[in-house]
Amino acid sequence: MFDWKLLKKLDSTLFITTLFLICSGFLLIYSATQGGGGEGKDAYFFLRRQMLWFIIGLVGMFFFIYRDYASFQPLSKGIYLFNLLLLLLVLFIGKGPAGTRRWISLGIFPFQPSEFAKLFVIITLASYLAEKKESIEKLSTLLISFLHIILPLLLIFKQPDLGTSLIFLVIWLGMVFMAGAKPKHLLGFMGGALALSPFLWMLLKDYQKRRLLIFLDPDIDPLGAGYHLIQSKIAIGSGQLFGKGLFAGTQSQLHFIPGQHTDFIFALLGEEFGFVGAVFLLSLYSIFIWRALHTASVSKDSFGSLMAVGIASMLAFHLFINIGMAVGIMPITGIPLPFISYGGSSLITNMLATALLLNIYMRRQRIRF
Repeated sequence: MFDWKLLKKLDSTLFITTLFLICSGFLLIYSATQGGGGEGKDAYFFLRRQMLWFIIGLVGMFFFIYRDYASFQPLSKGIYLFNLLLLLLVLFIGKGPAGTRRWISLGIFPFQPSEFAKLFVIITLASYLAEKKESIEKLSTLLISFLHIILPLLLIFKQPDLGTSLIFLVIWLGMVFMAGAKPKHLLGFMGGALALSPFLWMLLKDYQKRRLLIFLDPDIDPLGAGYHLIQSKIAIGSGQLFGKGLFAGTQSQLHFIPGQHTDFIFALLGEEFGFVGAVFLLSLYSIFIWRALHTASVSKDSFGSLMAVGIASMLAFHLFINIGMAVGIMPITGIPLPFISYGGSSLITNMLATALLLNIYMRRQRIRF
């Protein structure tokens, strides 16, 4: 039974910040697609779908807030197995561009298991680390926690989706560091990963290799693989301090930026709202991460703290990679901008993660009458 007195302890700063981010996403998506997004759709098609997913996300948020987050811990093994099942299923019946398998079609809702897998792994890894908090300094415990993320990581890499699979490594690093792992052990893992990078190169698909090479020099293929990056940098640079104005961007409104309502939506922001708009958006994200870390610090148990750190790590990595690839300091990996980029699975996952943070914060201490 939900105790409505808990709502008095709601983190209003986090909730309002999240709404601002989502509404900013609505505005940018409409700006990017008001001409049909170059796909022959009506002017409101993408905005309507994003709003529909927002409503679905609100329902999910209510469930995640209503149910005590501690009740997820005993279910962690089942959640982990369910997560693996979904990721396996997408390899058999999934759909995606250019021979990839990333989505399971549910009619109007293309379900992307890899997005939800991030939240599932945060919950289940937090459960394991909370149970092993007394032995986290042992290398064996750290190794098992690493194996915890390897299975979902490899299944997502197989889709193939390099960008999303790398997120699991960042989530793991943030959570095991919070749990108290020895820095020398973590440095050892990072060194091992660097040593294996040449073998990883051999496993990459040709288009993934091209993306990495284009990152080093976009002019290698300016009309092909380098086109995204070149147009994105032109758009952001042309925005200057205050931008060209809403619906007034030339690169965006003439659809020179591929994926401007999804992966490269930050380029549209930079062109139409300039440096000031970019700073405003980054300020909202900074507030979100601050509240997530604050929630971790005030949580009544390690399970809640670890989940909050995992969510903060996930969001921070998304920001760094997405904005980095838009301005040309990171390779193109297809990672969406949280709450902003068009896409139902991403939006709902981030809304559920927010609800989990609100849940942890509301229950940071017992209600006193």
